[in-house]
Amino acid sequence: MSVISEIAEPAGVTAVAADALAGRQLRFYDFAMAAFAVILICSNLIGAGKQAAVTLPFFGQMTFGAGILFFPLGYVLGDVLTEVYGYARARRVVWVGFTASIFTAFMAFVVVSIPPAPGWDGQETLAAVFGQTPRIFLASITAFWAGEFANSFVLARMKVWTGGKHLWTRTIGSTVVGQGVDSLIFYPLAFLGVWDTSAVITVALTNYGLKVLWEALLTPVTYRIVAWFKRAEGLDVFDTATDFSPFKTRV
Repeated sequence: MSVISEIAEPAGVTAVAADALAGRQLRFYDFAMAAFAVILICSNLIGAGKQAAVTLPFFGQMTFGAGILFFPLGYVLGDVLTEVYGYARARRVVWVGFTASIFTAFMAFVVVSIPPAPGWDGQETLAAVFGQTPRIFLASITAFWAGEFANSFVLARMKVWTGGKHLWTRTIGSTVVGQGVDSLIFYPLAFLGVWDTSAVITVALTNYGLKVLWEALLTPVTYRIVAWFKRAEGLDVFDTATDFSPFKTRV
């Protein structure tokens, strides 16, 4: 008996294999894709430029990039997409976000590079806000791509292993892996040789811990969103025979 046939779903929700979605109308998939891209672009464009510091009991002062307050929401939405629609459709969303980020960086580069009009004195401010060094952009986009795919893969596989039970184990487990891959790529690639090695390690570990903690705290929210999407779509997808190659966009 297959994993899917053993699943007892809530009324109105049907457990299906990912390949059974071909040709099926999905009511909210496109909206989730757009939300994911918006969160990703805003986190990188608005949040990446500020270093913040807070003092926490027992931990003292902690320094972190302000973008991590919102960037994990993208991982939460990535979890929802994989959990509800399956790996292949989550993969498509990751590629959309990846492409949107490249276009955003390209547009920012062009706008900053265009000579300012005589008398306009906002060039330095614009460059400070929207200018990105190629190294940091490359590190960011590579880390995002690898981390999101690791996150989605782990969640999809764990869902089959657990028979769709214990959602918290795969949302948190996939975040531990996905954010770990993200941090291991981004911080050394972006800052090693620019910052002291100890500073790179400290910031990487601090941000990694905060991201995992933040998503763990959002687990009740994730449960509610997942449940809403499953009821709205009337389905619950299992990746029992999915091609997990990240180098595809077709579903």
